[in-house]
Amino acid sequence: MDRKISAIEPQKKNPRRVNVYLDGEFAFGLSKLVVAWLKVGQTLTEEKIASLQDEDEHEAVYQKALHFLSYRPRSTAEVRQNLKKHNVPEALIETTLERLQRSGLVNDEAFARTWVENRSEFRPRSKSALKMELRRKGLDDEIIQSVLVEGVDEESLALQAARKYVRRLAGLERSGFRVKLSGFLARRGFSYSTIAPVVSQVWQEMRQTADGREKIDNEENL
Repeated sequence: MDRKISAIEPQKKNPRRVNVYLDGEFAFGLSKLVVAWLKVGQTLTEEKIASLQDEDEHEAVYQKALHFLSYRPRSTAEVRQNLKKHNVPEALIETTLERLQRSGLVNDEAFARTWVENRSEFRPRSKSALKMELRRKGLDDEIIQSVLVEGVDEESLALQAARKYVRRLAGLERSGFRVKLSGFLARRGFSYSTIAPVVSQVWQEMRQTADGREKIDNEENL
């Protein structure tokens, strides 16, 4: 039996949703995005009502995923896990992920590249450490491998990490400096073959900087 829309009213607690009244009685709530084409006086079949409610459910889950993505980029696995936490049915999770992927809002390869770029700039670490992190984010090994092969220079990352850390080691003798810096780089996942030359290079850089400062101080005291 067809039913007539008698009123469409904004919800007081959620301005992004409206209440739909059919034949003078409250029937259901809908997202404004879903209800955009409806108008008072329009008649709806039972099939159309069911379709609207199904579309509204899909839109609500999609908006939930967008909210989760608003904080930072996420992997497909992260979005899936978050929706599961909200007890979203599996089929609805998959259709939401497909929609996000079509729009480019979820892209595991782009996510992996961004992750590696950010780590390289702010917290450099080895390929093995990056691989473990990306695996924990649920990325496929094929994507991880392609990104790490193209975008990671192990020695350069180790050198960058060491230069960021070296200010904490000022005043140490060479043996203590070597132990501290080697341990730091090892915790970042770098191998000994990468660590050893980097420690030597950074030690020399630090000594040259210290010698230069000492020379300037001596000249100013003349």
